[in-house]
Amino acid sequence: MPAADSPRREAGTRAVLDALIDGDAAAVPDLRQLCEGLGERGFGLLLLVAALPAFIPVPAGGAISGPLVALLALQLLLGRRRPWLPTFLARRSPRREALLRFERLADPWLRRLERLVRPRLPRLFEHPLALALTGVLVLLIGILLSLPIPLTNYLFGGLVLLFALALLERDGGLLLLAWGLGGGAVGATATASGRLLALAGQWLAA
Repeated sequence: MPAADSPRREAGTRAVLDALIDGDAAAVPDLRQLCEGLGERGFGLLLLVAALPAFIPVPAGGAISGPLVALLALQLLLGRRRPWLPTFLARRSPRREALLRFERLADPWLRRLERLVRPRLPRLFEHPLALALTGVLVLLIGILLSLPIPLTNYLFGGLVLLFALALLERDGGLLLLAWGLGGGAVGATATASGRLLALAGQWLAA
């Protein structure tokens, strides 16, 4: 019998995906319906949906994902407890084809992660400063995802997925990992961009 104070395990990420894919093809719930009853976990679900276009092999994938990721990140930064979407987005449903494509790509990794992730370090999901840091990092990643930087969609999309899984599974350990990897990726990208700008300036001045 589990201890009375042990965290209650919510439906996992793969269970959420399976429910969407296996349901009635004519009745895929819209984004507003998906988030009903999830509370703060709704941020994780919407970040998961927002990341899907980044894994579609088309040039505009990041341009689709990035702005929605940034919108959700701003709400985390401002301390909202439930995600908000404008009506024209809230009434949209995720495309089943995109969900199937993502499941084929991510299922082996999700299976491995689900053996490791669990609800832990709950204070990281309650402290305003922790939520603000998550919001800042996800906002920067969303901006980078929006930019036409070659060969980075999978990298930044994968980071968004880490944050999404941490929020969905309420796993503070995974959130700490996402902070480290996200901060490193943003810092490395800023450093590389600065060097490129410096080289361009030297070339123009020559």
